[in-house]
Amino acid sequence: MTAVEIRRFEEKDAEEVSALIVYTLRTSNSKDYSSEYIENEVKALQPADILRRAAWMHLYVACVEGRIVGCGGIGSYWGRADESSLFTIFVLPEYQGQGIGRVIVETLEEDEYFLRAVRIEVPASITATPFYLKMGYGYKHGVSEPDDEGLLRLEKFRQHVSDDQAD
Repeated sequence: MTAVEIRRFEEKDAEEVSALIVYTLRTSNSKDYSSEYIENEVKALQPADILRRAAWMHLYVACVEGRIVGCGGIGSYWGRADESSLFTIFVLPEYQGQGIGRVIVETLEEDEYFLRAVRIEVPASITATPFYLKMGYGYKHGVSEPDDEGLLRLEKFRQHVSDDQAD
């Protein structure tokens, strides 16, 4: 596996993260989605949008030799304290299949948003669904077809440890 450094997103990363996401959407996701769908997603993932996302979730970047090659975030599921969601997980196409996505998800699964949650949801693209299934996520309510947003809702449940049990 390629040597990967994972760190928290910084404001200066917004342009590079946006470019990474746009390129990955247009390259990897184009086999599963129309160009119209992809371009609508691209419009919502510009640098300013990435900065807005980073304000309400914990966003991480994966770097190889100083270059950002992947990203991923975790935040509260609709403001709930016992549920969280994974968001904005992308790895550059030329780095896919090298374990970087796994390292990103494992990092997110060590984040406080994950550790406090009983249930974690992933709004997954058709393209990424096989990856999340390998990572232990399953279809929410057994639904294995994309919803009206073109996403599959996957989830993972974990044993919740209360504060008094954690000591």
